[in-house]
Amino acid sequence: MSDAEDRPASVEDVHELALAMPHVKVVDGTADNPVYQVGGKSFVFFRNPRPDAVDPDTGERLLDVIVFWVESDADKQALVQDETTPFFTTAHFNGHPSVLVRAGRLAEISRTELAEVIQDAWLSRASPRRRAAWLTAQSQPPPT
Repeated sequence: MSDAEDRPASVEDVHELALAMPHVKVVDGTADNPVYQVGGKSFVFFRNPRPDAVDPDTGERLLDVIVFWVESDADKQALVQDETTPFFTTAHFNGHPSVLVRAGRLAEISRTELAEVIQDAWLSRASPRRRAAWLTAQSQPPPT
């Protein structure tokens, strides 16, 4: 693993890694927040401040929440219940296959960990054909 992959994750990494996935389109969400889609389905987006996501100390709405889709509720619970990660959820997302993270806390995970979350988000939303093609490409050795 290179130092670049092992360093703390950043917001710029979210954009770079999401765009690196195949067949990605970026659309403007509300307030022009970027929404990363595959096949017209969102897999990562930057959320507007909402009343369900507030700072526990100040009660202020969180301004920097990023949403990542997950494959299953088990995957969601694994991320939000692991106290070593910054991932969380809110009542608004109960039953929704996604996790949230504050942009300001991304550095608590590595770029490599962020890449896995984004790849899993993409895989959870891509068509079966696109998923299979990407997974096959990942298992092939790089060209020499």
